[in-house]
Amino acid sequence: MQQVKKGDTVKVHYHGKLTDGTTFDSSEGREPLEFEVGSGQVIPGFDDGVTGMAIGEKKTILIPADEAYGQKQEDMIMEFPKERFPEDMVPEAGMQLNMSNGQGQNFPVVIVEVKETVVILDANHPLAGEDLTFDLELVEITGSKSMIIMP
Repeated sequence: MQQVKKGDTVKVHYHGKLTDGTTFDSSEGREPLEFEVGSGQVIPGFDDGVTGMAIGEKKTILIPADEAYGQKQEDMIMEFPKERFPEDMVPEAGMQLNMSNGQGQNFPVVIVEVKETVVILDANHPLAGEDLTFDLELVEITGSKSMIIMP
């Protein structure tokens, strides 16, 4: 029976939950997630979780924050002057925005607090600092880039 190894392209159905049971993502009702194992297309713990699985196998994996989106980084939380927001925008906690770093790179932020003259923005990934649980089902192993060539 074929088992997943690094370099294989796989299709996986998944259900991602936080430790409190809240669902943050799922492939339910969609095509399974397709990726090459070990290529960096998914978080490291997800790669490790599917390695060794066989087609049709189901399992639940726990991925600690360090193998998922990392810990929250304090230097990714910043103050932004309220007067720099567009006049017609009323910033509110929980709003998601796209900011530019001045070199043409855009990045998502979330407003975590609105003060009198500044707004506190968090540029950490929304799942940073979270341990994640995934229910996995391996649907298909579609190929491997590590081919053996015989002379």
